[in-house]
Amino acid sequence: MNSLPFSLDAADGAAPDRYAVLGHPVAHSQSPFIHAAFARQTGQRMDYGRIDCPPDGFEATLRGFIASADLSAGLGPVRGCNITVPFKFEVLPLARAVSERAMLAQAANVLCFDDQGWSADNTDGIGLVRDIEQHAGQRLAGRRALLIGAGGAAAGVLGPLIAAGCASITVANRTLTKALVLVERHQAWAERHSALLFASGLEDCGEAFDLVLNSSASSLVGSPVPVHPRVLKPGALALDLMYGPAAQSFLDWAATHGAIGRDGLGMLVEQAAEAFALWRGVMPETSPVLRKLRERLASQV
Repeated sequence: MNSLPFSLDAADGAAPDRYAVLGHPVAHSQSPFIHAAFARQTGQRMDYGRIDCPPDGFEATLRGFIASADLSAGLGPVRGCNITVPFKFEVLPLARAVSERAMLAQAANVLCFDDQGWSADNTDGIGLVRDIEQHAGQRLAGRRALLIGAGGAAAGVLGPLIAAGCASITVANRTLTKALVLVERHQAWAERHSALLFASGLEDCGEAFDLVLNSSASSLVGSPVPVHPRVLKPGALALDLMYGPAAQSFLDWAATHGAIGRDGLGMLVEQAAEAFALWRGVMPETSPVLRKLRERLASQV
């Protein structure tokens, strides 16, 4: 495990609780920095690291991490973990309890460990909603949204976007069948919240949306934005779930066509805050951490 270069040790000498982010690759993850900042801010005793899992070895690596607790060696108990790509779809079968939002997404990015067993949750969507409403200052209630992509990232955010009050959401994907499956799974949830859901291909997904969210792999692989600029209403918020250099082409596209571009860094911080609150029982303040994280990344360019 690549350990975080910080630890808030217990004053009585007890080993701190341990957490980590598991993924492949994972060396780039900013989660250790974020959770270190949250822990210092709230005075929590914890240690947070990174674990790179073999592509076919997620469960074995996770169980090995949990079993590594050794108080005599200063290795405290493992209380939880974050899960990132490509393992979010492997979490639910391992959990005793699954939150409603994780069940809806059929994917999880958080595990909590206690005496009753493992519980799984998905904090990606609430992280996105909070970033849009709190940091970007945009209300979601009554808005028309376009969600580009129908993979794991889209699955994690669709339910919370519906619950936040979007009037309609169109899921656009290169393979229409995947969009239809995602929409169908969320149809009852949408009816419960009086939202309209649509599925479409990328070329015929509509126009003049208030909110355009890119959850596709286009930014990650350096491909052009996969939809026509007509999807953007003047002044629309266009948000890429990626951040850093990977999101820059999408931000440039948004600015060129009269939209307000935003990357996914705020979502990253907010989803981490929700996970931190699940683990530690206290919600950290996110604005100063987001500011410091942006400064940190800017200094690395």
